[in-house]
Amino acid sequence: MATRERPLSPHLQVYRWQITMTMSILHRVTGVGLVAGAFGLAWWLLAVAAGGEQYARAAACLASPVGKFLLFGFSLALVYHLLNGLRHLLWDIGWGFEIPEVYKSGYIVAVLTVVLTAVIWFVALGGAA
Repeated sequence: MATRERPLSPHLQVYRWQITMTMSILHRVTGVGLVAGAFGLAWWLLAVAAGGEQYARAAACLASPVGKFLLFGFSLALVYHLLNGLRHLLWDIGWGFEIPEVYKSGYIVAVLTVVLTAVIWFVALGGAA
């Protein structure tokens, strides 16, 4: 009895890269990043509750270049995940299923993510004083 080769599903090399693929992958990646960030937030809250030396250590860690980079990444993930989640809610009510609208909303989410994250950091760094 000869073994029959089963057809393989198409892989990423078969498909042309599209914004819909990118947005889907980024939504999953930012979700994982937000879980990691939630643990960081819990650590910071415990340091605040402990006060004194523990809070000073946490504040110094977050003020370091690595800490600021992680905070920036967390804020970027949070804004993207929120906006893309709103995009999915619009799909849930039946809006935006046509391909041009799907692409347009994807680009809008990408641009607004960059703009809103920049505004958050501009304000956080004292730029609006």
